[in-house]
Amino acid sequence: MGVSPMPGGPVLELRAVDKRFTGTYALKKVDLAFKEGEIHALVGENGAGKSTMIKILTGAYVRSGGTILWRGQEVALDTPQAALALGINAVHQEVVLCPHLRVAANMFLGDESTRTGLLRDRLMQRRAQTVLDELGFRIDAGMLLGDLTIGQQQLVATARAAMRGARFLIFDEPTAYLTREETDQLFRLIRRLHQDGVTIVYISHRLEEIFELAERVSVLRDGALVATRLVAETSTAELIRDMVARSLAEIHYKEEVPKRDLLLEVEGLSGPGFKDVSLTVHRGQVVGLYGLIGAGRSEFVQCLFGRTRRTAGKATLKGLPFHARTPAEAIALGVALVPESRRDQGLCLNLGVGFNLNLTIFHRLSRLGIVRRAAERAAAAERMSDMHIVAAGQGARAATLSGGNQQKIVIGKWLSHGADLYIFDEPTVGVDVGTKLEIYKIFARLLREGAGIILISSYLPEVQDLADELLVFNRGRLKSRHPARAVGPETVLKEAIGV
Repeated sequence: MGVSPMPGGPVLELRAVDKRFTGTYALKKVDLAFKEGEIHALVGENGAGKSTMIKILTGAYVRSGGTILWRGQEVALDTPQAALALGINAVHQEVVLCPHLRVAANMFLGDESTRTGLLRDRLMQRRAQTVLDELGFRIDAGMLLGDLTIGQQQLVATARAAMRGARFLIFDEPTAYLTREETDQLFRLIRRLHQDGVTIVYISHRLEEIFELAERVSVLRDGALVATRLVAETSTAELIRDMVARSLAEIHYKEEVPKRDLLLEVEGLSGPGFKDVSLTVHRGQVVGLYGLIGAGRSEFVQCLFGRTRRTAGKATLKGLPFHARTPAEAIALGVALVPESRRDQGLCLNLGVGFNLNLTIFHRLSRLGIVRRAAERAAAAERMSDMHIVAAGQGARAATLSGGNQQKIVIGKWLSHGADLYIFDEPTVGVDVGTKLEIYKIFARLLREGAGIILISSYLPEVQDLADELLVFNRGRLKSRHPARAVGPETVLKEAIGV
């Protein structure tokens, strides 16, 4: 249920704002007003225009047409500096800070405290720690940002924005990598900012968060504003129909595929970040791994895939001893990994869509070490069509695509290669409900074809809906195992937390 609305006129208003790129109309004459001090949710599928609107509001893009008013006065908002000067700031899903610098240095980035030309490191660290403590974020300001989890880095980015005195703050999928505890900390901060009169624009594909936080919600589809509603007067089913013109029942998609012969057996496996894990995966089966961030799930599959070295235990794959010492060995033996962070681990962002899709099969597309261009283009075109990837062409840089289309590329390259065991680590983070449905249908197709799946998801309803067996991790160990739909969420959460 949303909080009570605060009175107040528009602080920021869009009038017939649009944005055109070559061959694409990304935003179509949008009229939208954000009230002073409200929490206003923005929802829509990937490619609906949300990211374009954010970039226009923060000065990263210059609009192609229309007018923007700030407190009733027309403004250009043609540079990020112009937006920051008005108090408009954004916390993005992908953290855009410096992992090689300490937390305090990142929080003061661009606004450093100096004396006689020298950085006042100790002073900045004390001030940063005070801010973090006041916000309830249990993070050491002296740590390197890169040593934190992705969720903790997101909290640092949030603390930085709050510290800079933003009056209009945009949150873009802020909980995608957060634990429930970290999400609660973030929500407390958002409510505090709201009480202080800060206008919040909240973007999330997790619709339950919209109903927990927001007062109004606006829906974008294909670059156009479809509706703006009071949260108290709408429903999840209505929002989904607005977003994708599909019913709620179609989104939760799972086919019942018979479990077949044993594919993977792991006994007592230990490695960096996890210890003594045993499990089995059959063909036609989804085994779900649930736990808090840092519980050992991702560490376990990284070791299985050969990215880290095991310290104990054994495994068999297809009835034969399995010990991949490198990812190349794991791939050759029939294992594929869709990693947690598509941007850092799954894509070559500055290279084309076609190149990324063909990464795993260039050996098949080559003759005497030379890539056959016609075969390369045909393979990429077939996969783009099969995955419904929306892009300007095969040469479009992966970095320019929406999060959902990027994730389709990461999955698509493994479909091109083929595997017996597919490991999906947070496969639907930051993707819209329509893309989730497509990914779930891919799971069903793989299972029908005889593959097995290990699914990691921090979103409990998803892993319970999709998995046949649910394994709960806590502090690096396998805490429990259940038939996925035979256990209540309260029990799973207690086991994951360790209470």
